[in-house]
Amino acid sequence: MKERHEAYDVAVIGGGMAGICAAVAAARCGARTVLIQDRPVLGGNASGEIRVHINGAQGLRGAHGLERETGILEEILLENRMRNPQESYSVWDHLLYEFVRREPNLVLHLNTTACAAEMDAGSIRAARCHQLTTETALVIGAKLFVDCSGDGLLAASAGAEFRMGREGRAEFDESFAPEQPDSWTMGASLTFISRDMGYPVPYEPPFFARPFDPAHSPKGRQLGGEGLRHGHWWIEVGSETDVIGDQEQIRDKLMGYLHGVWDHIKNSGRYPEAANLVLNWVGSVPGKRESRRFVGDYLLNQNDLLGYREFEDAVAFGGWPIDEHCPGGIESLGEPPAYFHHHFDKPYQIPFRCLYSKSVSNLLFAGRNASFTHIALSSARVMATCAVMGQAAGTAAALCAQSGRTPRELGAAGRVGELQERLLRDDAYIPHRPARDAADLARGAQLAASSTTSGAAALLTDGVARDEDGGCHHWESDGLPADVCLSWAEPQRIGCVEVKLDTNVHRPIQMSRHQSLRKQMAPGAPAELVRSLRVEAWLNGGWRGVGEADSIRTRRVRCAFPAVETDRVRIRFERAYGHPNARVFEVRAYAEGA
Repeated sequence: MKERHEAYDVAVIGGGMAGICAAVAAARCGARTVLIQDRPVLGGNASGEIRVHINGAQGLRGAHGLERETGILEEILLENRMRNPQESYSVWDHLLYEFVRREPNLVLHLNTTACAAEMDAGSIRAARCHQLTTETALVIGAKLFVDCSGDGLLAASAGAEFRMGREGRAEFDESFAPEQPDSWTMGASLTFISRDMGYPVPYEPPFFARPFDPAHSPKGRQLGGEGLRHGHWWIEVGSETDVIGDQEQIRDKLMGYLHGVWDHIKNSGRYPEAANLVLNWVGSVPGKRESRRFVGDYLLNQNDLLGYREFEDAVAFGGWPIDEHCPGGIESLGEPPAYFHHHFDKPYQIPFRCLYSKSVSNLLFAGRNASFTHIALSSARVMATCAVMGQAAGTAAALCAQSGRTPRELGAAGRVGELQERLLRDDAYIPHRPARDAADLARGAQLAASSTTSGAAALLTDGVARDEDGGCHHWESDGLPADVCLSWAEPQRIGCVEVKLDTNVHRPIQMSRHQSLRKQMAPGAPAELVRSLRVEAWLNGGWRGVGEADSIRTRRVRCAFPAVETDRVRIRFERAYGHPNARVFEVRAYAEGA
């Protein structure tokens, strides 16, 4: 067995959407970062191996509707819409690989499992890893560790306190919790995709198929309709004892139940519309919903979500319904497959104290293993919510590595603002927490626009980079090209201008097996997105171009240039991908240059 030692500022364990966003965030903040993934592809439950939709703050009621996540996750999803119009999961896997590999401060190790933590006085000194393909033991040293692996083997081996199963109702006064605590977790699922051959095709089930009789299943496990094409999420099995230790048995059961369901569809005679259908892709890796939940300085619970509690250290948000899957899954046919206990009217906050360990000083986590009660997790577990937690945890890890602070010290009252301001600048969204970056010179400028159809230029520095709670926080031009001018009473040293553009956060853009969801999406860039812009500075009595961006693919655009002394900067929005106007949510200016 070969052994290799590597050292980093930040080590991220787990290459799902939370881990990808954590690793990219840390690397972009200047931390030397490594991402450890135990599979040959990235994406976790969203990968081509499992193919679960990247859901998040969707299904909101009231004025919000869909409230899509921004930041690193949106960068990935927008790029996929532009480069993968065929919605191929194989192409998606490679796009995620490219997205990670092109970060200069980020090293990726695939097929590598973080097996055990080496400890030093209550902190992790190194992670002992095994790379299956090369038969190599990797010893990964780092200042900070971020466990985004879901099951959290590294964090557990470090002695981090965790919970499994359901809390009893009385512990947090959660009305949706069971009367008594137990060890049940939400289960894992296997799914399939079918294909219409154009002629009748018989189906012979494998010997391991488990018979499925829906006669006693209540409403919620429909076999017909769109599920004939893209599979059924309720082919799910949990565990009453140890969902991790029972995983091989759970996979075997799921494979049997999947083929048993398909056998019923094809051979029961009740679904003639399936006569021409064949299984075109069948999952072999179960998509997990819940296992270990690590304990931070705060456990987010049902009442925090329902009361839309505001936290001083809020760093992320959620909004998926409280969607608790029934114990046993498909083996509990007497219950509906999921209890949608509550739908939200607006996003709720997630505090930073849920993203670091109370018992291991240099350990953070993000995703379904973060510090939530079982009931709160039934909302926060979806991948877009996990991804924004990942960006927050990765950013925090980088700030800690650079300053020598622990996550708890970074999150202390009066200090957490540094993390929040960095997240907001990087296009994360924190409900009801406006940006107030003292280094942003645009906050002291007068803003004027060449034309306006809605909003106002002054709103571009109000600290809110989306229309929040029905309030207007944008400026929209009347036609293109159009200008926004920033002017100061005294000359300023300006070396960077940043804008946040419109990508229509009320439209879904994720990869999906569902035809009904895919019909709501359009290939390519959002029509509302500005395609090209130019930054000019008033120098020597005239406007001079200092920066530009073309073929824009992101909501946040940063134009850095050699710093100039000027009292006026003009941003010219030249054209959009399909809209006649430019809609902009934020403008920033900084002294640092290229």
